[in-house]
Amino acid sequence: MKELVGIAEQVAGKLIARKQTIAVAESSTGGLIAASLLAVPGASAYFLGGAVVYTRDARRVLMDISDEGMKGFRSSSEPYAKLLAEQMRGRFSSDWGLSETGAAGPTGNRYGDAAGHSCMAVAGPAAEVMTLETGSSDRFANMQLFAATALKLLLKKLEG
Repeated sequence: MKELVGIAEQVAGKLIARKQTIAVAESSTGGLIAASLLAVPGASAYFLGGAVVYTRDARRVLMDISDEGMKGFRSSSEPYAKLLAEQMRGRFSSDWGLSETGAAGPTGNRYGDAAGHSCMAVAGPAAEVMTLETGSSDRFANMQLFAATALKLLLKKLEG
């Protein structure tokens, strides 16, 4: 968790300096991204909210994305990660949206992705989507690595 908070401190510094805000949607990280950002003192200056979108019901209730709205999308994919990031940004009117969706392990998901598969996206003044494959079935290690990678992706966009 210490590494996550270290990256979050860098993100926080950039967001505070720019007077910008963020909202987060995460799945297989289970709230680690939000927890890392909130562990930094002064988080209320930049963190507007977050959601753990772990199930279909959570997607419908928390993100207001219906089953119909998922036509052409599947969870744990780059297009879905992009949709989540954009949806969070819009729902919170934040400068940035950050999302993560994947399969932490120890097994893969029902879409055929192996454990250690995660897609993440940044939406904002700069945008990027990426896929990470750890090759590991260690659930907690994957959760931490997914969160760190998502935060580093955001940091790269903030620095760019």
